[in-house]
Amino acid sequence: MSKPVVYRALAPAKVNLGLFVGPTRASDGRHELVTVMQSISLADELTLAPASGGALTDELDCPTLPGPPEENLAWRALSAFRAATGWDTSPLRLSVRKSIPIAAGLGGGSADAAAALRLAHAASGLGDEGLLRELGAQLGADVPAQVTPGRWLATGAGELLKSLPDPLPALDLLVLPSTERLSTAAVYGAADGLGLARESDELARVREQLAGSLALGAPLPGARELLHNDLQQAALSLLPEVGEALAAVSDAGAEHALVSGSGPTVLGLFGHANAAGRLRRALFELSSRDPAPVAAGSVGASFGEVQTL
Repeated sequence: MSKPVVYRALAPAKVNLGLFVGPTRASDGRHELVTVMQSISLADELTLAPASGGALTDELDCPTLPGPPEENLAWRALSAFRAATGWDTSPLRLSVRKSIPIAAGLGGGSADAAAALRLAHAASGLGDEGLLRELGAQLGADVPAQVTPGRWLATGAGELLKSLPDPLPALDLLVLPSTERLSTAAVYGAADGLGLARESDELARVREQLAGSLALGAPLPGARELLHNDLQQAALSLLPEVGEALAAVSDAGAEHALVSGSGPTVLGLFGHANAAGRLRRALFELSSRDPAPVAAGSVGASFGEVQTL
């Protein structure tokens, strides 16, 4: 009997190199935004294989996130792919091994959903990248940009994407997790309460500035004001400890310290000369913290390619 094929893919986290939030849309209540999403080497691992003998439905193996499969975004992605394509193969087992912190502003659930879509596409031979992004947009604002890892300028509510060149040299960064979690919905709600939304014409201006600044593959936007996160103030209002983490990362030598996404993870960015050396020193300076900081780097599409085992 031939050995069953197992499909494997890494699901890289994303960080936001600039995040600018606009008004909510009348059509769906989502916020307009402009952001650069960059995939990084901190990643979950997903596999897709035949289910155990006798299984009547697909199985989910994700020990870090107990609960009904329907609450898992990767599981929902596999189900959505089956429904959209009519893929009626025998029951499958989707396994998710988490390394990306949960509810941390790093897009871990979205990364898993995107990887599950890639796995289903590879295993079935059905669909294309356009379909995967369409399904991803139905699952969450961060999913479409993570279908193909890399660097994307995202607008609309995250579903309108423009590919940007991978940074050269690669971007080195420090990821400082938190023991706390922040709900994305709660952070956006706090941002609304603080009146942080920008006008649409200002979003359009920022979009052009970000696109121009990164058009040739610079590791970071050239203007400091573009490395700004409109949700940072909202995250701070809900979790003041984020302020101490930002100060610690700056004091350790990062050129830029900012909250990733809706937080509470804090990033330290190193984009100039001897970035790797300065990152190592910062990691040493912060090594006594719990959770400890993690070194990561920018990654491109090949990082998330599906492999067969």
